[in-house]
Amino acid sequence: MTQLIEQFKAIVGNAAVITDPQEAASYATDWRKRYFGKPLAVVKPASTAEVAAVMKLCAQTRTAVVPQGGNTSLCGGATPDAAGRQLVLNLSRLNRIRAVDAVNNTLTAEAGCVLASLQQAAAGADRLFPLSLAAEGSCEIGGNLSTNAGGTAVLRYGNARDLVLGLEVVLPDGQIWDGLRGLRKDNTGYDLKHLFVGAEGTLGIITAAVLKLYPRPRARATALVALASPYKALQLLSHIQGACGDRVTAFELMSALCLAIVAKHYPATRLPFAKAYAQYVLLELADTSNAQSLEAALQGALADASERGLALDAVVAASEAQAQALWALRENLPEAQVREGQQVKHDVSVPISRIAEYICATDAELQRVFPGVRMITFGHLGDGNLHYNIAHPQGGDAGALMERAGELSRVVHDSAVRFGGSISAEHGLGQYKRDEILRYKSPLEMDLMRRIKAALDPQGIMNPGKVL
Repeated sequence: MTQLIEQFKAIVGNAAVITDPQEAASYATDWRKRYFGKPLAVVKPASTAEVAAVMKLCAQTRTAVVPQGGNTSLCGGATPDAAGRQLVLNLSRLNRIRAVDAVNNTLTAEAGCVLASLQQAAAGADRLFPLSLAAEGSCEIGGNLSTNAGGTAVLRYGNARDLVLGLEVVLPDGQIWDGLRGLRKDNTGYDLKHLFVGAEGTLGIITAAVLKLYPRPRARATALVALASPYKALQLLSHIQGACGDRVTAFELMSALCLAIVAKHYPATRLPFAKAYAQYVLLELADTSNAQSLEAALQGALADASERGLALDAVVAASEAQAQALWALRENLPEAQVREGQQVKHDVSVPISRIAEYICATDAELQRVFPGVRMITFGHLGDGNLHYNIAHPQGGDAGALMERAGELSRVVHDSAVRFGGSISAEHGLGQYKRDEILRYKSPLEMDLMRRIKAALDPQGIMNPGKVL
């Protein structure tokens, strides 16, 4: 192994190879601290050529590789096992923005670029890169693409997959596929980029991408709406889309408990309503028109919604500061959950039209299985994605809840599939749901996935133990 480590150093430089266990510790565990591994080494190449050279050496020596970006995976997808024989290939040094083409509305960036930096680069060209999620200050675009990340703007702009025009990928044998094309139409056979988007590094390593940009919105209008039930939230979604069209960029559902725990763990939080309601929706419109016309459209749509009995109360942000305060209720929620204690967490999707049924049916079944559990339910209602999380009963024992995590997850996942949904909407499978997916995908689907894996990675060195 010493000789192999020296060969890696010869490729990327001594300082870019980490072998000290303490120094490597942050690369060897996931964001949720659920999985802990022991890497052979952490190697940090600075170019696509270096990635290719490292992969060629790994193929020759049959060394397993765990690709890693900002290490914000929620399913253990970027964590090595504990055997000490898997290489963590961290791409954070591949952080150049290679080109911004404002006329073609594209941005070409390397995999290690932090998502927020891409948003800023797009803004500098008077454009919008719409991918937006809670970890955008630390997650990297290579990981976003490898997990087909979603976020808060999917309703209008789609998942990460929908924002990619071309890819550069290093294959398991070290070959480089240059598919960096900024074309919106290219009907010349199989669209290979879609094999690697969402594959979680199990088929190859994304090193760069051509990404779609959009006209930069000139105005935003943000509101928090109080509702009686998820059914009313669905009716409100239809109403707002009918009134405002594709200017609706975000439509985030949050249960009463969501706002309660944010207020509990962020004491400076000022809730905008005098009393608590069963459900809330945080919605946002964006357009290239002026702010006054956009806010008028939102105010009118909400007034009509109130008259129809869809909304119980609403507050519209009167300034950017107020808009940020409303968004903080949603953005602080993941950390508030951490402070609240251990929970059984899920990332499911169901057809939008069935979300309300799903929530009510699943809530009832969970109460039957484990009386008193609390549901911290929130997510991107406009695209059918719910973060359906289960907390221990008030005053109860979190340990007792976690002992039954598998049983509770089975209720949540079975229900999602029964309603025509999926057990993973935007977080991927990683190692967390690798075995669980066998219960829900057909044998044929699994066989096709294994065939693709065998064709591209016949030695099985790419991110073993993840997805398959």
